[in-house]
Amino acid sequence: MILYVIIGILMFGFLIFIHELGHFVAAKKCGVGIYEFAIGMGPKIFSHTGKDGVIYALRLFPIGGFVSMHGEDDDGEFENENTSLAKKSIGKRFTVISAGAVMNILLGIIVSLFVVLFSGNIYSTVIERFNFGDENGNLIPMTEYQGLEIGDEIIKVGKRNIHIRHDLVYEAMRIADKPIDLTVIRNGQEVIISDFIFPLSIQKGIKFGNANFFMPAKLNKSLPTVIKQTFCQTISVMRMIWASLIDTIGGKYGAEALSGPVGVVSEMKETAEDGGASALVFLFMVLTLNLGIINLLPFPALDGGRLFFLLIELITKRKVNQKVEAYINFSGLVILMGLMIYITFSDIIKLFV
Repeated sequence: MILYVIIGILMFGFLIFIHELGHFVAAKKCGVGIYEFAIGMGPKIFSHTGKDGVIYALRLFPIGGFVSMHGEDDDGEFENENTSLAKKSIGKRFTVISAGAVMNILLGIIVSLFVVLFSGNIYSTVIERFNFGDENGNLIPMTEYQGLEIGDEIIKVGKRNIHIRHDLVYEAMRIADKPIDLTVIRNGQEVIISDFIFPLSIQKGIKFGNANFFMPAKLNKSLPTVIKQTFCQTISVMRMIWASLIDTIGGKYGAEALSGPVGVVSEMKETAEDGGASALVFLFMVLTLNLGIINLLPFPALDGGRLFFLLIELITKRKVNQKVEAYINFSGLVILMGLMIYITFSDIIKLFV
């Protein structure tokens, strides 16, 4: 377990570094002055002042990081207005604030490419054979299952288009045991299979549909296939993160389904043991895309909250009072820290239950 704790710390540290590097580089390019570039929170354990006057610091707790910029949270008065973020145009402020999340998403695309390139096989959504076994583990010969036939290519689950196998896997998990229409290509024609029910599995008390009821046909790793799989896999994971967030807010998943760093490290151990290094890299891709998407949510203290204030300024042609914005962001930070503490304690309790 110690190994996975170390891997987890390095992984989170790298994701935070990439995120803050985005803010840092964008700020430099936009002429915004920087006080400090820090990885971690709390007391400093190492710091160095560079020739550019920026303090580069490593702090004790690996739970975040920050780029402290000139005029970031002041009331508009700053000793050097030329380097104050508050005095920059809306376009430059938007660039600086959004750059962290953009860097995480770009990293996710790059990791997705490596997942596709170095995975053992790329699979289609064409049914090669059905994957049901008897009590001895031997495959049961089948040519049809609930209207599906060997050779069918699944292209839609309900109204959701299916481009790659990951789309199908996630849609099946989300739908669970609810009947739904499948659209397939059979002998060159579209065929709708009504009221299909995915086989059910239950994990940690939550129902999931299972798309592993058939063996898919393999695809060749040609350049067009790799590009399509990389792009579609990234979009599919981002859609999965967004849909999971909506489901959680909507009450489909309880608070016990939430995980923080402790829970993720535990999940890393299970993932590595079940799926090996490739599964661990896929989890890393999910984490970096998740960090990028969550930070763009219009919630106080997150980058998305700051972008929301810029949108208000763009519409009203007037800046939001920075003291008011600072108070709102501080309130959001308190809520987020409280949520993080709650989730962390929940994760620790799960380890012993």
